[in-house]
Order: sequence, then C-alpha cells, then structure tokens
Amino acid sequence: MNQAPRIDRRTSVCPHDCPSSCSLDVEVIDGRSIGRVHGAKTNSYTAGVICAKVARYAERIHHPDRLQYPLRRTGPKGSGQFERISWDEALDIVANRFLAAERDFGAQSVWPYYYAGTMGFVMRDGINRLRHVKKYSGQYSTICTTMAWTGYIAGTGKLAGPDPREMAVSDCVVIWGTNPVHTQVNVMTHAMRARKERGAKIVAIDIYMNATMKQADMALLVKPGTDGALACAVMHVLFRDGYADWDYLERYTDHPRELEEHLKSRDPVWAAAITGLSVEEIETFAKLVGERKRTYFRLGYGFGRQRNGVVNMHAAASIAAVTGAWKYEGGGAFHNNGAIYHWNKALIEGHDAIDPTIRRLDQSQIGRVLTGDATALFNGPPVKAMLIQNTNPVSVAPEQELVKSGFLRDDLFVCVHEQFMTETALMADIVLPATMFMEHDDFYQGGGHQYFQLGPKLIDPPGECRSNHEVIRDLAKRLGAQHRGFEMAPRQIIDWTLQNSGWGTLENLERQIHVDAQPSFEEAHYLNGFGYPDGKFRFKPDWTKVPNKNNGPMGPWAKMPSLPDHWPVIEEATEDYPFRLATSPARNFLNSTFNETPTSQAKEGRPEVMIHPDDAEALAIADGDWVKLQNQRGEVFSRARLFDGVRRGVVIAESIWPNAAHPFGRGINTLTGADQPAPYGGAAFHDNRVAVNKQAPGGEWEAATSAKA
Repeated sequence: MNQAPRIDRRTSVCPHDCPSSCSLDVEVIDGRSIGRVHGAKTNSYTAGVICAKVARYAERIHHPDRLQYPLRRTGPKGSGQFERISWDEALDIVANRFLAAERDFGAQSVWPYYYAGTMGFVMRDGINRLRHVKKYSGQYSTICTTMAWTGYIAGTGKLAGPDPREMAVSDCVVIWGTNPVHTQVNVMTHAMRARKERGAKIVAIDIYMNATMKQADMALLVKPGTDGALACAVMHVLFRDGYADWDYLERYTDHPRELEEHLKSRDPVWAAAITGLSVEEIETFAKLVGERKRTYFRLGYGFGRQRNGVVNMHAAASIAAVTGAWKYEGGGAFHNNGAIYHWNKALIEGHDAIDPTIRRLDQSQIGRVLTGDATALFNGPPVKAMLIQNTNPVSVAPEQELVKSGFLRDDLFVCVHEQFMTETALMADIVLPATMFMEHDDFYQGGGHQYFQLGPKLIDPPGECRSNHEVIRDLAKRLGAQHRGFEMAPRQIIDWTLQNSGWGTLENLERQIHVDAQPSFEEAHYLNGFGYPDGKFRFKPDWTKVPNKNNGPMGPWAKMPSLPDHWPVIEEATEDYPFRLATSPARNFLNSTFNETPTSQAKEGRPEVMIHPDDAEALAIADGDWVKLQNQRGEVFSRARLFDGVRRGVVIAESIWPNAAHPFGRGINTLTGADQPAPYGGAAFHDNRVAVNKQAPGGEWEAATSAKA
C-alpha cells in the first residue's frame, strides 16, 4: 500500500524584488520538496494573500531546467556550449582569472555585479564584503530605486512614512505610479478593505488602463512623465478653494507662501494641456483629496522610470503636506519604509574594509562600462573580470546593444552564479548553480510594510547547487581575502546583525517568526518633525543635498525646478519618433524572473506592444500584426495589440520577455537609455521615444519569425 506523503506547513518569506516581502506558509512534502505556497495570515500586512506566481513556486524550484552543476564554456559566447566540471575546478579558474586581471590591470579591473534577485541580506549583499576586502570596483546601484527614493526623501528627509496598514482606515487611497495588482497585491488588500468598510474612494493614476486602474473608483490616465503637472494643479486648487491646512503648513513646512504664489499659474487648464486629463477630472480629484483629509497617497516606483521622476515624486508627496493629511490615521504619503530598520550591515558587507577612493561604476551603465566608455569608467582601467549574482543584465539593463557587445568581448572573463541558464549566463565563461530561497538561511525586510523576518532553509537543493554565501566564502579563500564574515555561517551573520542593530537575537526572531518594526504614530507621521534638522517638510529642497545614497550630482541637476513643477526633460515625441514607449511590469513575470516557468509563459502569451486603435489604423496595423519599434538606440520587433486603454501617441510593452523571444534576439531594453537623470542618476525605463511601423513580410524577416508565429 502506498503511504500518503507527510505534508508540514513551514514559515518562510518571499525573497523577490517586490515591496511586499510576503510572509509565507509553505507546504513541505516529506522534507524533500514543496507543494502549494500560501500567504501567512499571522502577518497583518500579508494578511494571507500572495501573488499567483509565488503561490505556484513549486513550478520554479522544481523546474527541470534548473542549473545543478558547474559549467565551463566550450563554444563561442552566447552559443550555449558548455561542459560540466567540478566545483574545485570552476572556483580555481575564477580565482586565477581574477588574480590575473588584478596583476595586469589593477584590482579595480574586477567588477562584482549584483542586484535584487534575492532581497535576503546575507545572500544579496555578501558580495560587497569580497568587493571591499579585495578593493575591486564598487557598484552604484541605480537600476531601480534611486529616483523614486530621492524624490520622496527630498520632501520628508527620510525613507519612511505612515503604516501601510492604515490604508484600511483611509477615506481615500491614491495609488499613484504603481500597478499593485501586478506588482504588490497586498496594497489592494488594504485599499479594498477601506472601500468595503468605510466607503473609501480608490484613485489610481497611471499611464495606461492596467488592472489596478480598472479596479479604481477614479482612474486618471496621464501622459507619461506629466505627474508633476497634475500634482501642481491639484495643489493650486487646494490653495484656491480653501482646502490647504495653513496651521499645519506654517508649523511643518518650509516655504508654503512661496509655494502658493508659485502655483497660481499652475491651474487645471495649464495641467490639462500637459497631462491629457480634462479640467473636470483634475478639479474633481483635487476636491476629493481636499475634502477627505484621511487620504493615503501610496506612491510607487513608476515615478522613478521617467527622466523627471524625482521632481514628479516630490510634487505628488507634497500634496499631503498642503492638506495636512499627515496628521490623521489613514493619511499622509508613503513610498518605502527602509529607514525604520536601522540595520548595521558592517559584517555582511565588510564595511571595515571600504576604501572610499575606489570608483563606483554605475550599474545601469554596464553597457558603456563594458564597451570602454572612459566617462563611465571614471577614466580608470577597463573591466576585465566579473562575478555576477542575483541579476540578469543581458536581459534587464538598458542600452542592450552596448550590453551585449560588452559581454561578447573575448578579453572579458565572466562568472555567473545562477539558478537558470539566463541570457547573461549564456555569455559566461563559468556558470555556477545557485540555491533558491527555501534552500538556504537568510533574513528579509519589507520595503512596502514594517515587518522583518527569517527565511529558514526548508529543503536541500538539487544537484550541486551552492548558496551565494558559500561561493563568496570559497572564492575568498582562493583569492587571499580575509575577513571574519567569510568564516561565519549565515545564521551566525544573521544573529550578529540582529544584535548589533538593536533587534535582539536570532533565537528571538525564530520564536517570533516576523517582527513588527513600525514606529509610533507620531514618528511615522512626522508629528515630531520631518527628517531634516529643522523638522520641516521641504517644498524647496536642495537637490544636491537630498539625504539619499548617491555618487554625486549628475545629469542636468542645475536646471531642476526649485519648487514642485512640471519639468520637461523627458524624451518627448518627435516627427521621426512620434510615440512614447513605456516598458511596464507584466503580471506573471518579475523583471526576468518567472519567465522560465510554463504557467507564467502561458499566461503572458507572447511579447506584444499595446497601441491605440486609432494610431494603429493610421499606420495600417491590425491586431496581431508584426510591428517594428525603432529609435536612436536600435530596433525591436513585436506583435501589436490594439488597446483603447492607452492614450494616442503612447505604446506599452509589458515586460520583460527574454531577448530570444523577439526576432533577431533584440528585446525591449534595446530601446531604453542609460543616460543619468538628475540629480543622482537612475534608469528611465518608461521614458523612450520610438517610431512604430508595420513590418512587411519577406526575406530575412521570414526566417527570423518562422519560429515565433
């Protein structure tokens, strides 16, 4: 008789690059595999709800295509020709190539490159310990958060805000610059509760009629990069019609009278011409947030995808200061809670070994770095060797033609530590198999809420997979890098970090499972003062001194407006490139993660670009036709999807499909730029002008698309 499998429910936490960092209940089957993944009801933010792609995580962790053994390239870069080798042989090769690069070109010719494929502190950030001890080139991480964080902190002085669970007690929830139905479903959990229990209104502001916009009571469809104009017109109405809270403004803000005067010319008529909204829509929205003081502005990362995103984020956050919404439970503006945890990551990252004179190469400009751009290299040595963990730049980095050219260099040695044979791994000389989050110990914080939690090892990894920490430790031995962090197990590092950050011990964390780090109401709502020395919210920030990590002022920072405004530095459409392209997040992918799983692939279907039916008709494009998107950076081919939920002149490509899913292997980031927006850089993925034309059949085109019907 077959014995029924033993199913245990174990706690964990989602490691992926998402503000929700959901607490999980995982079905562990016979101690060897996982089944269904559930949201943990004991976490009051997750509240038992997780996204569908994580719920079916068994499909990913037990995928037959997972990397399981070290590989050495035997054919040309990108050919997929590899042979299996031992771990010792692989690590010896990597160490010897790093030492050779260091000997011939200096330590800064080695560039460890990583990002947020896991948000676990030990596995994500431990690469920096090796970097600092060996004096390798630094990394200025700009690809995601830089602009959004800078814009928010410009006003508040600190990356923190009102408890996100307060959305459930709001009278109005404004979801702006994010599509949480796709990217952080828990926002909708709490917003929907407010609507059900309090009759709250949900307002969504975005550049296309996505799934969140369709669930809103008021959906404001703005042209890309015009959010600042909307915010200014709203504040104009608030001042004009007596909704401004002058007692609050005089006590908690820096230049309210100057702001009021500045905004007199930024009325709804002015904003309507810029945003594409009607005057009535702007007036109605302004009246709603003026009358409903318990308005919670949930501001997302979409702001940080436009070249004027810092200014737009700051302008949107300023509305809550004009109304005094910060005073109320369920009111204020929130983006991320990163500052509440006060982590001491000295051991994880090896802070005692940091040399501040070493260059920090811009992560987003990897294409320019690898193709020898002297400015991107700070006029220093070329990058000759790389270790890549937790990211897939050959798919996700901007300026893809440069990125691929750089990785194809014969004189560049690349080691990629990965879970699947990604397009970056295909370019590697050595590929190492990596564990997934249920196969190692780590700990995590929520950016979109206030919990931190242990993610313990639940099952053994397949084959010979090793964790990031193990790879860094074993390379350090071969490279002669010495630091106590290399000698410690992940659980020891976690325990030290908790204790030295004021959060108790690992034993305590294991007992509590997840810890609520939310500050008091007064602190979270800045009723004791904002994060600047004078305690004032900054309507008029010094853009070169916003307290966010940076590499110094860059981009056209000297031309940034001193007060909230519409700043027209976006890639405006031109006669040659009459459309504006945004590469918005797909529901079933997370950047390039999950695009290897069959269910996510099936649900997304194929690469498509949404275009308004009237624009399509003018170009003789029918639904499903192949179209060519082109700009000064290159050209991409995709299917057309006629969709009246975009404005005319705007096209949307929900991403990121692998480059290989597109004809000629050119993915959507062929079209995105890596120029550095003001004031601290970033990556403006949703800010691209393009031409769109129907692709005629025949010739080379037929061969390139025959397998992509």
